[in-house]
Amino acid sequence: MSVTPENIGDLSRRTLLQRAAAAGLLAAPAMGLLSACAGSEPEKSDNGGGGAKSKDNPFGVKDGSAVKVVIFNGGLGDQWAKEDKVIFSAKHPNVTVNMSSTQKIKTEEQPKMATQPSDLVMNSGADMMDRSTLINEGAIEPLDDLLTAPAWDSEGTVADSLLPGTVGDGTQNGKFYVVNVAYTVWGNWYNAALFKKEGWQAPTTWDEFFALAPKIKAKGMAPYVHDALHGYYPRWGLMASIWKTAGKQVIVDIDNLKENAWKADGVLKALEPWEKLVKDKLLLPGKLDHTQSQQAWLDGKAAFIQVGTWLKNEMAATIPPGFELTLSDYWHNADDKAPKDVFAASGEGFVVPSKAPNKEAAKEFLRAILSKAGSAKFAELTKSLASTKGSGDNVQDTALSSANNLMKNGGSELISVKFQDFYADLDKESQNLSEELMAGRLTAQQFVDKMQAAADKVAKDSSIKKQTRTA
Repeated sequence: MSVTPENIGDLSRRTLLQRAAAAGLLAAPAMGLLSACAGSEPEKSDNGGGGAKSKDNPFGVKDGSAVKVVIFNGGLGDQWAKEDKVIFSAKHPNVTVNMSSTQKIKTEEQPKMATQPSDLVMNSGADMMDRSTLINEGAIEPLDDLLTAPAWDSEGTVADSLLPGTVGDGTQNGKFYVVNVAYTVWGNWYNAALFKKEGWQAPTTWDEFFALAPKIKAKGMAPYVHDALHGYYPRWGLMASIWKTAGKQVIVDIDNLKENAWKADGVLKALEPWEKLVKDKLLLPGKLDHTQSQQAWLDGKAAFIQVGTWLKNEMAATIPPGFELTLSDYWHNADDKAPKDVFAASGEGFVVPSKAPNKEAAKEFLRAILSKAGSAKFAELTKSLASTKGSGDNVQDTALSSANNLMKNGGSELISVKFQDFYADLDKESQNLSEELMAGRLTAQQFVDKMQAAADKVAKDSSIKKQTRTA
């Protein structure tokens, strides 16, 4: 999320475009990622290890070796990663960095996981590999030693340099597997220049939004637009509302598959304003995807859109002159339990395949990405925060500033939801049901009942490895 900023904990559209194929992400039916090999034990690297270890080379990267880095080239682009290559090469001039960019992570990288994968893979986007399956099959390397390594260009360890939640977002089964490099804030974006012109006050509560909506419609605009094609987009807002209204513990219970967690006090109340938004015809019509809905908003067809802080970078080429992208928090009800808590988390996760030939250089490249210099370049180029502390301190940008202000004025907790990372089938069902609710084909009550049934199915399936969230 963007002070985080895309759970960024998942910057992720990033964590997120992250889940679109979650239920069937791993293509080989009835076969594990590593089943093509005679066992799933990681191969010993004979490419990158063996160098002298030091504070500047904690993993012993060997001169003359090569490291293959794959970048997801989505809303944040890939120029920031090219800057990291420069930073890495300045310290390791005799190590060759072979960098490529793609949006087809699963399609291109998954088939190689059992043989000779790339050394470092940014596992993000709609075509991402399922994280839990990667972990459960031993396909990716635990990276706890990265956390305890010295920070690249600051005092302390790598872990010391990261924003709150980043380590937790990348941890599963008690081990750290995923290095999220972006920090995303989610919420409702509006054009501050338009609001000033019309004399409108940006709402903070649902009641204020519903009072403003007729004035917006009178100007020929829809009050709201969202991505209606990818179900994890509307799910962000729905889950944020549940946290705000019902409180953190209810989300923790939902993530932990606690019995009747979806029917806890406050869940239905949190979703009813979204049902009203649809029933009152306050949504821009049409089944628009993420860029189409964002462009419609930029074109003045809608007043608000909910998305993460990668928005400005993704739409940079078509932002009209004078358009002031401004992020406000998700709206709350008057008596919510956690009205000021902000939905923000790390995202855009890197993984190191267990069979990567140069894991040492992959970890070292991650140190460079998480450096002060690398994170500052990330914020400058993407107008989003990196997961390293202080990345946006010297970036002058109104969109990023509004996200920072939102974080500074937020509550004591960051909103985070884990079940979509834990259970691929439940993830997909929640996306489908979120789409149905926002299309007006489900009531809030029906959404709750169906989500509870889906959670019960996962809870009762002994073949599914269960995850536990404690914080």
